[in-house]
Amino acid sequence: MRVLLVEDDLLLGDGMRKSLGHLGFTVDWLRDGKQAEHALASEAYDAVVLDLGLPQLDGLAVLHSAREAGLRTPVLILTARDTKPDKLKGFSLGADDYVIKPVDMEELAARLHALIRRSGGHAAPRLRIGAIELDPAARQAWREGEAVELSAKEFAILEQLMQNAGRVLTRAQLEESLYGWGDSVDSNTVEVFVHHLRKKLGAGFIRTLRGIGYSVERP
Repeated sequence: MRVLLVEDDLLLGDGMRKSLGHLGFTVDWLRDGKQAEHALASEAYDAVVLDLGLPQLDGLAVLHSAREAGLRTPVLILTARDTKPDKLKGFSLGADDYVIKPVDMEELAARLHALIRRSGGHAAPRLRIGAIELDPAARQAWREGEAVELSAKEFAILEQLMQNAGRVLTRAQLEESLYGWGDSVDSNTVEVFVHHLRKKLGAGFIRTLRGIGYSVERP
């Protein structure tokens, strides 16, 4: 899952980026409102974590601009502003959740998972296709009821495929779930992880459409 983090505090932003990464998210971190506005207009994200007190452009202005432009991505406001008027204004401009600093990172991750599930129509906390079951919040997978050990990147690819069951995802689309800005991508990275997944989940679970991409069958 790809998340845009907009936080101008260098120490806090770096810590959040690393923590969310360890919890299974791919994080693009920006530090001012203008950059965030541009990113939201040009990139696709599963969710946004937005600070309010930003340089260049205030977080509420970023939110208002994005919603006016038709952005439907869930936005979680993370801020030290804890007054009722601030919260009400954020919700009125289109925020989906509101968390006061300091925040527990596991709680933040759980809130993001819930927002992403609701926005994608996945109200149930687990995904199930045939013998394979996936819990995005717990970062756990099962095959025929037996736990399957997956690396973070194997899990990210499997999650994308299961959330888009019945659709073909290109290699580029799957790569976006693995890497944030500035990360290097080897030409065969997706193929390697798909190979590992097939060994763990069964050779027929992930289909290859030669020259197009990968898919799993709709349940």
